[in-house]
Amino acid sequence: MQVSPSEYGDSKTHFFTRWTVDGYKSTGCYDLKCDGFVPVQNAPTTPGDTLDHKNGKLKITIKIFKKKDDGDWWLYFGYDNQSLRAVGFWPKSIFNNMADHANLVEWGGYTFSNSGSASPAMGSGHWPGIHSAVVRDVRFVDDTGRGYKIDPWPGGLFASISHKKCYGAVLSVDEMFYYGGPGGCTM
Repeated sequence: MQVSPSEYGDSKTHFFTRWTVDGYKSTGCYDLKCDGFVPVQNAPTTPGDTLDHKNGKLKITIKIFKKKDDGDWWLYFGYDNQSLRAVGFWPKSIFNNMADHANLVEWGGYTFSNSGSASPAMGSGHWPGIHSAVVRDVRFVDDTGRGYKIDPWPGGLFASISHKKCYGAVLSVDEMFYYGGPGGCTM
């Protein structure tokens, strides 16, 4: 999820994807701004779409895995584990160096603002804790679609925070983490 007035022209929460094979030197992009991600018809959302909050909250489920039958990397989306539907896929031809898994997967929040403008809040705007945004049930997925637990740090889940004065992340047990913050950073 991302809030980026400069990217989307509003301060709403958007479902976004990004990909690269070479650290964005010559491949990759956000959402559908280049060839790569292939959306499917009748998907529950499309990269770049606005996500609607209900009662001030938003809960989504995302699953990405390499399908055994076609070798493509599929993205599923739903508002709970039972409503997952295909959004689309990244063709295996893009990721020809990934035999059966990625070396890095990033989850969390991103906010952006124009240079000189204060950054927006992330998640609910609360610091990490009971009232903040949370990512739960973080798992790796095998080629059959089954999830399995992530190893503990240093081999697994870790936090990366770009502006600690405005945002934070707290790792927890049971494959989850809290994140967010009030924003207000000016660059």
